[in-house]
This record gives sequence, structure tokens and C-alpha cells, in this order.
Amino acid sequence: MSRNLVKPELLAPAGNMEKGKMALLYGADAIYLGGKLFGLRAFANNFSLEEIAEMAEYAHSLGKKVYVTVNIFAHNEDIDRLPDYLRGLQQAKVDALLISDLGVWSTARQVVPDMPLHVSTQASVSNSEAAKVWHSLGAKRIVCARELSVA
Repeated sequence: MSRNLVKPELLAPAGNMEKGKMALLYGADAIYLGGKLFGLRAFANNFSLEEIAEMAEYAHSLGKKVYVTVNIFAHNEDIDRLPDYLRGLQQAKVDALLISDLGVWSTARQVVPDMPLHVSTQASVSNSEAAKVWHSLGAKRIVCARELSVA
């Protein structure tokens, strides 16, 4: 009997360059991090575009991945400034973006159409109908609401 088992991906947060590298060295398959723009943790020690590119190059040298949070709930002025940032993330060769806002999602689809998009836990997906909608919009992964149990 053959089973098609899928190995779960171990994803770890990277609060800074050192923590990101350590997470990758000690077993994480991928890390997620926030940039200095368009993330909910505005006052955290987030990564510049140059640091994101450096982290992505390092992770890829190990056969691992980097996901970047772009999970703000955007206002019009944010959407106006977003395309340049998204192009910068694409140039940095990140593996996917974690997004919670539909306007940010739509902008990313237009500006970086080949970039895999994941739904951030900040979107609070807590039912199968919401998951179906995100999937129909092209979500490659949905990080469900934190309040859900495994069941």
C-alpha cells in the first residue's frame, strides 16, 4: 500500500537577521518576516528591502524559503505607495507574500502576478466559505484564524 504523505512545512518567525538564520539552520523549512513598510508590526525591528534580499539569498542557498508579511489593512494612500514595494519584494526573490487585506491582495495580483500569495492569519479565516473565496482568488495557502482548533 502506497501513501502520498506530504511533509508539513516548519515555518518560523524571523525577528531579525540573526534569528532568521538560526531558525533556518536549526530546522525551519521557511521563515516569515516583516518589512519596514506595510506590516502590522510597525514598531518592530523589521527588515529593509536590502536585508530581505540578503535573507532570501541565504535561505535559498539552503534550499529554504522566505515569506514576507504585507498584512496591513490599507488606506488609499497605502495602496498608492504599494506597487513599488511589491516590485522590490519580487526583485528580492521572496517566495510568497502573507496578505490580509483584499485591496492589498488585488494590487499584488496586478503588480506581481506570478508571486504566490498566502492569506495571513490577520484575515481571520474561520470558516470553509471564507477559505473557498480566498482560494478562488488564487490563495496558495491560508493561515487560519488563531482561535480555531485543529478539529
